[in-house]
Amino acid sequence: MIKKIKASLSEKILLVFLIILGTVFFSFFYVTKNKCLFIKKIDIEKIKFSYPEKIVVMNVECGDVIIELLPELSPNAVKRFKYFIENGSYDNSSFYRVIKNTLIQVGDLEYGNIENINYFKIGSGKSNLGTLNSELNSKFDFKEGTVAFARKLQLNTEDSEFFIILKDIPLFNGEYTPVGKVLYGLPTGVYSPLNKGMSF
Repeated sequence: MIKKIKASLSEKILLVFLIILGTVFFSFFYVTKNKCLFIKKIDIEKIKFSYPEKIVVMNVECGDVIIELLPELSPNAVKRFKYFIENGSYDNSSFYRVIKNTLIQVGDLEYGNIENINYFKIGSGKSNLGTLNSELNSKFDFKEGTVAFARKLQLNTEDSEFFIILKDIPLFNGEYTPVGKVLYGLPTGVYSPLNKGMSF
């Protein structure tokens, strides 16, 4: 004769705890694996732009970042930026410099491609076009979403690298060449340095 053994109160509590723990673990694993789960997708077709010729779309891991260019402020920088976009130079560029909630930097054409990263030289690469003269504007405010060309400590050393700031940085006013501003999609999952790239 088989006797039915009743679980004690502590055993029931332990079982419930293990079920909850397992549920939390698998939920956390799913959310971590799918980091784009809570990123709002942008339907570009539904957006009407005042100046569509100034719009470029950066494709990143979790969606699109829509940037409005500023040719009236920095004509030479914008012209070069568009050139790199149109010929695919920026495709698969790594976000190699990421300062959380502050800025992200990308665009090293020589050493920053995700398919052939040079971890020792990334950030020092050059394009074949040489450097640009800085196009500074002290009246332009470096607010969250500003896209600007990176440079060395000296002026007139801009080339291909650019950064996007993730908060207002007034100290940058008049110090860097603005290229554009993010209209939609900030930050859109761009916090993936070195292992994920972007394209336009």
